Amino acid sequence: MARARPADSIFEIGAYSGTMAARYARIPYQTLRYWMLGRGKVPPIAEPAETSPLVLSFSNLLECHVLNALRTTYNLHLPRVRSVLDMLKKMTGDRHPLLNSKFSTDGISLFVDRGALVDVSKGGQYAIRDAVDLYLRRIEWHADGMAKFYPFVASASANEPKIISINPSVASGKSVIDGTGISTAIIASRFWAREDPAELAREYQRPEQEILEAIRWEGEYRRAA
Repeated sequence: MARARPADSIFEIGAYSGTMAARYARIPYQTLRYWMLGRGKVPPIAEPAETSPLVLSFSNLLECHVLNALRTTYNLHLPRVRSVLDMLKKMTGDRHPLLNSKFSTDGISLFVDRGALVDVSKGGQYAIRDAVDLYLRRIEWHADGMAKFYPFVASASANEPKIISINPSVASGKSVIDGTGISTAIIASRFWAREDPAELAREYQRPEQEILEAIRWEGEYRRAA
């Protein structure tokens, strides 16, 4: 069964430029374009909300996040990955099979069985399963079908705190301090204007650790620009 997403309209609305989505998912922009638009005769992996200019939906952002788990475990071969995902679409009836609850089981098994991504003799199946699980744990699904995405800030590790979140129903889907509508971009801009993090923490009534994490997150943006 596909994971219920009654709020599909929010999930599918174009909300992120290609550049912003690449930053949120922590992948190179050209890699994102390749996945979303294809190249030459090679068709794309996913269906972006808009193609000209490239604009991604929240669902697309999550797809890029999960694809990044595969990219960091193995060098993706786009045609073969697309073939497996097309099969998963038929199996699940879901246009976003990477976000389906069966992906972490049937999806990875298909990748292994088809030899699309991993060399099982080298323990590849376990490596890819661990990587995907790590990334999937950054997506929190709610009973009503809504989702919250916790991007990696410092590194893609199990120890990364879940302080920064992205939710399509909060702040137009832009990054905020989790549990609030406080924009990380505004926090960082005030810090770069030489305001003290401790003073910002007092003003917003949030722990200073959250303020520093917002600054760190936006600082990653500057380095990636």
